[in-house]
Amino acid sequence: MREKELILQFKVYEGLNELEDRDRALLGQAVAAAAQAYAPYSQFRVGAAVLLDNGKIILGNNQENLAYPSGLCAERVAVYAARANFPDARIQTVAITARAGKHQLHNPVYPCGACRQVLVEVESKQNSPIRVLMAGPENEVVEARQVADLLPLQFSAHLSKE
Repeated sequence: MREKELILQFKVYEGLNELEDRDRALLGQAVAAAAQAYAPYSQFRVGAAVLLDNGKIILGNNQENLAYPSGLCAERVAVYAARANFPDARIQTVAITARAGKHQLHNPVYPCGACRQVLVEVESKQNSPIRVLMAGPENEVVEARQVADLLPLQFSAHLSKE
């Protein structure tokens, strides 16, 4: 038998003022995207802003559908749009935030499992880390230096024996 240890590290910023201007602006775009989300059923509006290595910023927001689960999360909307429109660009950072109409939201919002799997596959394909900034309405921001930290035991096409 062997034992393995996973060590995951995240940065936690107590407020937006602790972020670099570029990251604060990216989160601001995610907030604007969340305001445009189509979430008539849950009232849970999520926005994502994807920064590409060519300087372009692609926005996404959650899109619900009465025929649940036909909707799509903000992160996947933004990532798929980025990959469709800029297939050779690498994703550097994804900023995510949410606002909840029916419920109080105090903590940063984190990607769901499906979004984590999509992000980790893009990270693997582009062979470079994707930073993830996750913010909540009370301005605390959690930063993951790479998506693999959000999904450490990921499903991968590159299975290996380690």
